[in-house]
Amino acid sequence: MSKSDATPPRRTLAAAVLGTREERLAEPQPPRAARIGAYVLFFLLGAAVSVCGSFVQALWPPVGVLLALAATGATFYGGLRVTGTRLGAGAPAAGWFLAMLLLIVPRPEGDNVLWSNATSLAWLFAGSVLGVICAT
Repeated sequence: MSKSDATPPRRTLAAAVLGTREERLAEPQPPRAARIGAYVLFFLLGAAVSVCGSFVQALWPPVGVLLALAATGATFYGGLRVTGTRLGAGAPAAGWFLAMLLLIVPRPEGDNVLWSNATSLAWLFAGSVLGVICAT
């Protein structure tokens, strides 16, 4: 037996943090009632992240959009891992999109939450991409 055979293969950083595909598929799903409660909770959390992220990305332009996208991605991925289903990532994405639709519409006074600048468009596009990636 050589020295290289005795050492286990090194795991990548992603596999160490997220686990391998086989490890994730082997995780048991929570009971149905807990999953339904988690779907509702993550739907509301997705809407809250959408509202908060819309203001954060405008408050600190270069860094705010990255912070908002990190929170968005964590919410989508958290829903996926907690429930163990794709719907777990789809529920916060649906809440995110619903809140985003309400934030895009201008108010009668002429106020807008999201403007047509680079950070707002990056927030919309990248958040949508994150939602689709986690849900599929």
